[in-house]
Amino acid sequence: MQIARFSKIGFIMAATGSAVGLGNIWKFPYQAGKYGGGAFVLVYLITVLVVGFSIMLTEMLIGYLGRSDTFSNFEKLAPRHKAKWRYAGMQAFSSILIMAFYAVVIAWVLNYIVTSFSLLPSSVAQAKSTFSGMLQSGFFVQFFYLTVTFVIVTAVIARGIKGGIEKLNLVLMPLLFLIIGGMFLYATTFSAFSHAVTFMFRPDFTKLTTTAFVTAVGHAFFTLSLGMGAIMTYSASLQKGQSLVKSSLLIIFFDTLVAILAGLMLFTFLYQYGGKPSAGPGLVFISLPVIFYQMGNVGNFLSIIFFIALAFAAITSAVSLVEPTVQYFMDRNGWKRTKASVIIGLFFYIFGIVVIMSQTIHFSSYLTWGGRNLFSWLDYLTAALLLPLGGLVMSIFVGFIMPKSQVEKVLRPELGFLFNAWYFNIRYIAPILLMVVIVSLLSAQ
Repeated sequence: MQIARFSKIGFIMAATGSAVGLGNIWKFPYQAGKYGGGAFVLVYLITVLVVGFSIMLTEMLIGYLGRSDTFSNFEKLAPRHKAKWRYAGMQAFSSILIMAFYAVVIAWVLNYIVTSFSLLPSSVAQAKSTFSGMLQSGFFVQFFYLTVTFVIVTAVIARGIKGGIEKLNLVLMPLLFLIIGGMFLYATTFSAFSHAVTFMFRPDFTKLTTTAFVTAVGHAFFTLSLGMGAIMTYSASLQKGQSLVKSSLLIIFFDTLVAILAGLMLFTFLYQYGGKPSAGPGLVFISLPVIFYQMGNVGNFLSIIFFIALAFAAITSAVSLVEPTVQYFMDRNGWKRTKASVIIGLFFYIFGIVVIMSQTIHFSSYLTWGGRNLFSWLDYLTAALLLPLGGLVMSIFVGFIMPKSQVEKVLRPELGFLFNAWYFNIRYIAPILLMVVIVSLLSAQ
């Protein structure tokens, strides 16, 4: 099947939109806060450069050479006697499992955009009550915004690469950078900004526990949207001759920039108004609304544009989560894009309804196992197992299964003398680190 091609800037914006999501603006700040700031950030940045760049380049290479869906890419590039490697393309289905709970979080964000127009919670207790009330009793509110998410994501994907995905990212990504950049500049005017900088960039290695180290490595991998088929599927639509190395570096730069700016901005607000950087997952939905309340009228405005930025980041990532599975059914089953978009959209929509139910008072007991509800299980299994496993499989495939000459032909002209170091990294260093992450996160539970 002929695949429409991204423009050069369109690909950068789409791939950046895939990478920049809730992980940057929500997960990164609260994990940095939980694990002591500077030491966590240092490990995160090193991992992004050493492992993240290598795996991203690997995933882009497979998509660029395969020019198809994830299954077909491995099928085309594997030697004939190793045809079973096509099953490595199953990582595309990891993305749709992520979307089942990711869409629910988008529903929360959309709800908070609307509620930010009214009176914000004045205390942490009130904010906790509001958030837990939405989860446990606000089924129809979540259902409504989940429906909105389904309609937006499905409509964008149904319009295709050029008319939908590229256009969406060319509009939303610049707006996202404008909002986050503007809020960051505003944060620099606060006296607490220097405190936030110290917290983020002065490592305290006494707080760098094994758990913190593994979490930093795992998050660096998760935040770049690696191992779920999104970058690979987008790379299949790259124009011939576009630099994979430069594209990878630009995507990583923008992704990391958003995470750092968001972290500095949020921690500045928290320190300025007496909040705690270690507030955990509730940082955005509980602690931050209270901080915005204390800012007065300007707080309502900041709350609105912050959650709008969060929605932009989440929706661009959501589109990239659904596209690999849509592309699979188009290539392998011959479905039209509209049919594939609607059917896959309905899957995450219906599954998302069940995820919402797993947190409600009436149904949580039926959808909870081993101390985790369905939402928590999906989040945990994808982050701890499926995504790093996808990266591990890709590194082994490029490092040991594909002919080195095929890899070298594309990447040596770009990497030059660094090619051998990158190739060694892909074969040995990255796989070992990813196996450590998988074993550590699974054994910790």
